[in-house]
Amino acid sequence: MKIVAVTACPTGIAHTYMAAAELKKAAVQKNIHISVETQGAMGIENPLSIRDIAQADVVLIASDIEIEDRARFSGSKIHCVTIEEVLTDPVRVLERCKAL
Repeated sequence: MKIVAVTACPTGIAHTYMAAAELKKAAVQKNIHISVETQGAMGIENPLSIRDIAQADVVLIASDIEIEDRARFSGSKIHCVTIEEVLTDPVRVLERCKAL
């Protein structure tokens, strides 16, 4: 399975990056390929390519705010969660993505 994800929180500092790290760690445990774009105080980092998005089984948006450039995911299967959900139980979030 391949997932592309975007993480973003209101201040764009700690939680954005903590969520990205937790998703990557959980993906290794679940044998899932994941690419994570962060939208934080430094702007968009590790931007997802059109090719990454097209090849993904699921787009995971882990955010408590509106993300930038959401239109690029139209036509994709999207699963939205809060940052707290990712920080509390990232494995469960990925399992829900697999179940879609």
